[in-house]
Amino acid sequence: MSDRLTVLKTYKLYVGGKFPRSESGRVYEVTDSQGKWLANAPLSSRKDARDAVVAARRAFGGWSGATAYNRGQILYRVAEMLEGRRGQFVREVADAEGLSKSKAAAVVEAAIDRWVWYAGWTDKIAQVVGGANPVAGPFFNLSTPEPTGVVAVLAPQESSLLGLVSVVAPVIATGNTAVVVASEKSPLPALSLGEVLATSDLPGGVVNVLSGRTAEIAAPLAAHQDVNGIDLTGADEILAKELEVAAADNLKRVLRPQAVDNDWPADPGTHRLTAFLETKTVWHPTGSLGASGSSY
Repeated sequence: MSDRLTVLKTYKLYVGGKFPRSESGRVYEVTDSQGKWLANAPLSSRKDARDAVVAARRAFGGWSGATAYNRGQILYRVAEMLEGRRGQFVREVADAEGLSKSKAAAVVEAAIDRWVWYAGWTDKIAQVVGGANPVAGPFFNLSTPEPTGVVAVLAPQESSLLGLVSVVAPVIATGNTAVVVASEKSPLPALSLGEVLATSDLPGGVVNVLSGRTAEIAAPLAAHQDVNGIDLTGADEILAKELEVAAADNLKRVLRPQAVDNDWPADPGTHRLTAFLETKTVWHPTGSLGASGSSY
C-alpha cells in the first residue's frame, strides 16, 4: 500500500462568521521557532480590515442587547469546544512558541480556564462597577456600565493563545464586538480559534480574526471612524504612538498596557473588563407624595 499524502490545512480569516481568504489573495509563510515551514497564512489588507469592522458593527446591536447571562453561556461554550480540540491546539502552540508538549498543554489548559473565568464575570461586572449613587434630593441616581462598541484588538506577539484569549474574552464578555489582529509571527492558533468560535453559538461578527502584518492592518483600524476602541497590546512602542495619534481623531478609547499587564498566566483581575465600558448614569424622581414628603 502506497504512502498517502498529508492533507495540508488551508488557514483562512474569520470575518462575519465566515472563513474568507484575504481579498488581496496574498499569503505569507509561517514558521516554527526553528525556522521550519508550518503553513501559509492569509496576509490581510486594508479592505479586509474594513470588512471586519462592518461585520463587527452589524453584530454589535444583537450582542450588546443579549442578556449578560446568555453571553456567559456562550463564552462557556467556547471553553467546551476548545477543550474538545485540545490536542490540535497543543500542537499549534508548541510549534508557535517553541514549547515542549507538556508546557504547551499547560498553556492550552490555562486558555480554556480563562474563557471560563470571563464567562463567570459577564453577569457580575455590572454589580462591581455600577450601582446606586447617594444624592441630596428626592431622586434615584443609578450608574450602569455599557459596552463601548467595536474594539480593535492587537493580540500579543509572543503569547499565541493564552495572551490572545486574555485580550479578546474580556472585550466580548462585556458586550463589545472585536476585530482581532493575530500575532504576526504566530497567527495559526488564532486562526484555529476562529473555527472554535464558529461552532460555539457566538453570533457571526462578534469576533473577527485577521492575520498578516500588524502595522499594515492596525493603521486603518486605528483611523477608522466606526471603531470605538483599540487595545495596543501587540504593538511595539513606535507603532503604539502612531496608532494613539490616529485613534484620537474620533476619540477612541485606547488601552496601552504596561509590561506588568502582559503576565498572561497571572490572575487577570477585572481591569480588562472595564477598559472598554462606558458608564451611563440615570436620574429618576423618587415620587414624593403630598406635603408630608412621604415617598415610595
